[in-house]
Amino acid sequence: MNIQELHQRYGQSVWLDYIRRTLLESGEFARLVKEDGIRGVTSNPSIFEKAIAESTDYAAALQRSATHADKSAEDVYEQLAVEDLQQAADILRPIYDSSDRRDGYVSMEVSPYLAHDGKATIAEAVRLWSKLHRDNVMIKVPGTPEGMPAIRDLIGRGINVNVTLLFSRALCRRANEAYMEGVEALVARREDPRRVASVASMFVSRLDVLVDPMLAARKALAGLVGRVAIANAKLAYQDWKETCRSERWLALAARGARPQRLLWASTSTKDPRASDVVYVESLIGPDTVDTIPPKTLDAFRDHGRAHDCLEENVDDAKQAMATLALGGISIDDLTARLLDEGVTKFAASFKKLLGSIETKRAHGHAQRTAM
Repeated sequence: MNIQELHQRYGQSVWLDYIRRTLLESGEFARLVKEDGIRGVTSNPSIFEKAIAESTDYAAALQRSATHADKSAEDVYEQLAVEDLQQAADILRPIYDSSDRRDGYVSMEVSPYLAHDGKATIAEAVRLWSKLHRDNVMIKVPGTPEGMPAIRDLIGRGINVNVTLLFSRALCRRANEAYMEGVEALVARREDPRRVASVASMFVSRLDVLVDPMLAARKALAGLVGRVAIANAKLAYQDWKETCRSERWLALAARGARPQRLLWASTSTKDPRASDVVYVESLIGPDTVDTIPPKTLDAFRDHGRAHDCLEENVDDAKQAMATLALGGISIDDLTARLLDEGVTKFAASFKKLLGSIETKRAHGHAQRTAM
């Protein structure tokens, strides 16, 4: 499958859900941009934890940092991440320019420890935006109750935002509402809304991981196994289209504002019995972003099939969600649980990442002392 076709034929942008230093320095990422048409990059604490803990990519930088005892592990991580993301942003800058600021973005997350502190989230996002110093950066803010006002504030300041850890249609709508409020604040100050962009990252496969065992245990619901997450995403897209037809949005669009696109996250298949490209193949449609990890990208390139399917079988999607509710399983309860778990898991990954940095710095210090 020619991955570039997803954008050229179907209007979907593919962003890479992965980053590490050798990917950038080897020229491999530039090749992915040129040959596969990769149009953006996302990162999170889990991605950086694996890149730093499970490779030697950062060994020299960590060894150098061992001489600066006044720097915390968090300071060191931030510097490494900023350097990588600035390099990725520079590689993607031609995409950003040629797409009129639609694509070509890199994303960096605020500390997961701040997920329930809106004021601290704003302060950190502003600081990271300034430190990254690239127009084609998005700051990732979790879609928690405390995060939504922060999203509105940051958009109103002209800071690009990737709203992360969205699992429910309701939270996708709230994220879109926060985005529009921020754009309205820009317009009220007579600033150009074309300079700000946002995506709403809806996590897909994690919903099936949670609900499928419940469905398999109930004969009447077993037919929904592997279907709920895709149905939920398809209906979120219908919600998005309805917003884009609203008078409120059309008034902002007339001023040049761009819609907050839906981004499909968590698109790798977790169930070994299912197709390894099922979430990519099932959610292809215009004006969306699919952020895909390398293994899934390789699989889709090898045997994926593409067609404009995001609006196929919408009635079936509605029926699937209705059947789920009639079976006594609340989608709201499921998605609220996933949000809580997502925040907890990212915080755990961040803690593990900082521990790995401390260990490697200590090892580097010991090596320098022994020389």
